[in-house]
Amino acid sequence: MAHLSENPADKERFICVYPVYINSKKTLAEGRRIPSEKAVENPSCAEIRDVLTAAGMNVYMENKMHPREWNREFRGRVRVQMKETDGSLCQEKFNSRKDVMFYVAEMIPKLKTRTQKSGGGDTSSQQGEGGKGGKSRKKKK
Repeated sequence: MAHLSENPADKERFICVYPVYINSKKTLAEGRRIPSEKAVENPSCAEIRDVLTAAGMNVYMENKMHPREWNREFRGRVRVQMKETDGSLCQEKFNSRKDVMFYVAEMIPKLKTRTQKSGGGDTSSQQGEGGKGGKSRKKKK
């Protein structure tokens, strides 16, 4: 029988955080899990990983897609260890997966990659979405 391991420190027991959970551009129906005013515009897996690694959490990335995410650009999810082997929390400030999501959404806008391109970061993400038409033109050549 394939049961989940009892050990909370096993990788299969880590929680999943998909970028869509904290994306302010998504609706609740599309998979967002926190209020839009606290969410971030188009977060990436790398940004989530960087924030949680900096917070001292044990994380790793997987090349998986959220079931409701149709755009392959937003591929990936981050797995986060919440509890130690003895069942105690890795960090007291993260009691639940919601705590992790709120923390990540609060910290991503403060990342150097976001603050340096204050206005530029947003335009590049919009161009990426609008650039889909450009990709189809390339295929026709």
